[in-house]
Amino acid sequence: MPDLPATDTDWAERLSPEQYDILRCSATEPAFTGAYWDTKDPGSYKCAGCATELFRSDDKFDSGTGWPSFVAPADVAAVTTKSDLSYGRVRTEVLCATCGGHLGHVFEDGPGPGGLRYCINSGALDFDPNGE
Repeated sequence: MPDLPATDTDWAERLSPEQYDILRCSATEPAFTGAYWDTKDPGSYKCAGCATELFRSDDKFDSGTGWPSFVAPADVAAVTTKSDLSYGRVRTEVLCATCGGHLGHVFEDGPGPGGLRYCINSGALDFDPNGE
């Protein structure tokens, strides 16, 4: 397990302001503004908070939503989910299982046999081109 910050102050010192807002305060970056929404390079996507591998480029697809979208996590144990009742609707929030950081949401409108779309904030991710 990586060495994780113990307090909000420690997290704020470790992360950029955008990463902190997303990972620790459940913010969402505006559509089509994140670094990885249209990235097609091979590699893996790691948590910007703790470097846990979360998603792989082989599972990424263009959802047209303006956020990186994946059909599945790299390992089902890498993420957890919980009910999100914010903004007057019911959604399923996706969190990093290692550090608890907010990543985005998962929806049941994705392609393929699983039918899932993991809609993830670029600011919650670091891209590793050597990660496959």
